[in-house]
Amino acid sequence: MSGLGPVPDADADHESVPIGSNDDVVRARQLVRSLAQQCKLSLVDQTKLVTAASELARNTLVYGGGGVMRVGLVRRDGRIGVTAVFEDSGPGIPDVDQALTDGWTSGGGLGLGLSGARRLVDDFTLQTEVGAGTQVAVTKWAR
Repeated sequence: MSGLGPVPDADADHESVPIGSNDDVVRARQLVRSLAQQCKLSLVDQTKLVTAASELARNTLVYGGGGVMRVGLVRRDGRIGVTAVFEDSGPGIPDVDQALTDGWTSGGGLGLGLSGARRLVDDFTLQTEVGAGTQVAVTKWAR
């Protein structure tokens, strides 16, 4: 599933964080917050992006069996933002529409992970293949 969706600028600082434990979820969240501050996102937009990244990192761990987050600054049309891409090689999502419905959960959560993350960011892409894994990319642009 590598190479799908937007990725951080090749010429910009970007990092990969393996996601295999709860500590990794915390590290992913801290890195996203640091880049959001560097990008000069407002405090509200920082909080939205960090919340989305936290949900997606946890999904990568819990439902995808672990994976990786790639994160960095992106530039497009004179704007700067932060993109975080979460990838796993887990079971995939059999019904994307259902998974993006508020209140639906495949586990014991509130069912706001994917749909909530989508609402909190400016750009959201999800690619998945049953039996091959899932990739979710999110971007928040500085205003």
